[in-house]
Amino acid sequence: MPSTFAVSPGFPPSVAQILAIEELKLNKLTPSLALALAFATGSVAAQTNNKLEEIIVVSSRVPMPLREIGTSVSVLAASEIQFRGYASLYDVLRTQPGVTVTNTGGMGAPSTVRIRGEEGYRTRAYIDGIDISDPSGIQISPKFEHLMSAGISRVEILRGPQGLMYGADAGGVINIQTDSTREGLAGSIEAEGGRFDTQRFSANVAGGNGTVDFSANAADYSTEGFNATTGDISRDNDGYDNTTFHGRLGWNATEDLRFEIVARDVDGEGEYDDCYDADFLLSNDCSNDYEQQAWRASADFQQGSLTHNLAYTKSETDSQFYTEGLPAFGGEGEVERTSYLGSWGASESVRLVYGVDLRTDSFDDGYNAHERDQDGYYFEYQGNHLENVFVTAGVRYDDNEDFGTHTTYRLSGAYLFTVGTGEMKLKAAYGTGFRPPSLFEIASNDSGYPPASLVDLEEEESGGYDIGLTWALDNGLYLEATYFDQEIDNEIFYDLEFFSGYLQENGTSDSKGVELVAIAPLGAGFSLNSNYTYNETNNSEGEQRARRPEQMFNLGVTWQTASDRLMLGVNLRGAYDAVSTSGAALDDYETLDFSADWRVVNALHLYGRVENLTDEKYEEVGGFNTSGTAGYVGLRYKF
Repeated sequence: MPSTFAVSPGFPPSVAQILAIEELKLNKLTPSLALALAFATGSVAAQTNNKLEEIIVVSSRVPMPLREIGTSVSVLAASEIQFRGYASLYDVLRTQPGVTVTNTGGMGAPSTVRIRGEEGYRTRAYIDGIDISDPSGIQISPKFEHLMSAGISRVEILRGPQGLMYGADAGGVINIQTDSTREGLAGSIEAEGGRFDTQRFSANVAGGNGTVDFSANAADYSTEGFNATTGDISRDNDGYDNTTFHGRLGWNATEDLRFEIVARDVDGEGEYDDCYDADFLLSNDCSNDYEQQAWRASADFQQGSLTHNLAYTKSETDSQFYTEGLPAFGGEGEVERTSYLGSWGASESVRLVYGVDLRTDSFDDGYNAHERDQDGYYFEYQGNHLENVFVTAGVRYDDNEDFGTHTTYRLSGAYLFTVGTGEMKLKAAYGTGFRPPSLFEIASNDSGYPPASLVDLEEEESGGYDIGLTWALDNGLYLEATYFDQEIDNEIFYDLEFFSGYLQENGTSDSKGVELVAIAPLGAGFSLNSNYTYNETNNSEGEQRARRPEQMFNLGVTWQTASDRLMLGVNLRGAYDAVSTSGAALDDYETLDFSADWRVVNALHLYGRVENLTDEKYEEVGGFNTSGTAGYVGLRYKF
């Protein structure tokens, strides 16, 4: 399992879970059941002798053991997310190989999650099947600054441009799941406080009786924050408030038919620096209100070796910006999506996966209103004709209302063999993609001036591959090494010289590198988890692409008592050789975080963490501050 965390023995698998895994027939699983199984096995995966047996959904949107997958996938289980304790999910994501996060001034400030050096708007994110991309934004990307970690039970990360099932523009996919308890009742209540007058409260409950099941999470976060920009001499704090509600209701109408509804509401209010008033004078009294409301209704039906999933999703966002309390600009966006996902277990060695993805994006900034349809159709063959060889071959056809038809594809393979007391996997994947200009990019150029107004933007095209080795030993040691190489043709970028709008490169931008992962039990309650990423990126002129460190690493050690009452952990993270948008070098840095969890009694936990323990001064984005040493402490009650 490519999870860089040793899970506490306090999360043993139940007998029912073990039997379910052993008797599982993958070609008969519905997508909803797949999510439930992935959650049930995720928290214990680090304890299984063969880590490659973990069930993964994100690669092909159907459940597959990790050992059979040729793509590169990372997993974050509920226990790891909870123990690390970060308020924002992007702080958890940055601990994973190949993932870069850049933040512009603290909680609530615009934050970009890049996978293998590609732009953040090529990262797709889903939570319980809902695409949380913001069509009112510049490039229809997820707003990770508003995505809290509360209530999240599992995250799967598909690295590289092989998102065949998620849209041809997916340069990486983050699949997020909330609790999926189907029997009984369980939940937690949590309260936390710390530096910058930060307060965090959350409540989570999930349950079911086998026929009806539900989960609900409510979370509230507030902080006074710190000064966002290095150039703000007033040194005012830029705070942030977030309230999130997320719920899911499922009904198993029969053994073969299930209905499910998921609803989500996010409200974020933040302060920032560097905006302009009505007289075009620079001001640091700036604020932003963000709201996203989304829901998804789906039906799963199983008929022998055939599975069907039909879903409708609607997401609405409203983002408004203010200068000195007066409206400055804003935008509203909407995504409507109707999808079908089917699979057929044609035989014990062949499965076919196929689907339809009908999407409509709309955007309105008060001056321009745009709407666009894109219809996608995909098919994937999955074969296992030899006991230790697994292959997939998939194709996707998209019809974009403005930019015509495009065909993309993905190939992957995995070859297993025994080395010593463990299993080694040779894996490889190749995929292609395309991205049409966003509605915002088109609207910006339509109302802009030369040179951008003279540019007829075209779609970007991409392709990339990776090849790697994993080795999972019976003693818990897990090693992984992957080489990746990917390219973008006709990349769209903002005109930073004349600020006229969006321009397009006439060549190829590339990103290539190496990812290394090592997880090892050290004995006496200690465990090691670590990863290293080397990432060389260049634009069409051979210049390094901005805000992408060439080298990154995470080095973590955890310790827990034999009784599992106390758990301590440290994580050292470093980033080197990054440049700003001007090409100026950013300082290298290392930060050290500390986490602790003490089970006071069976249901009550006292926990804490210290972020940036060494008070490192650094910038992830040129001109924007990051947090100094900050400590937090909280109580968590489970039932």
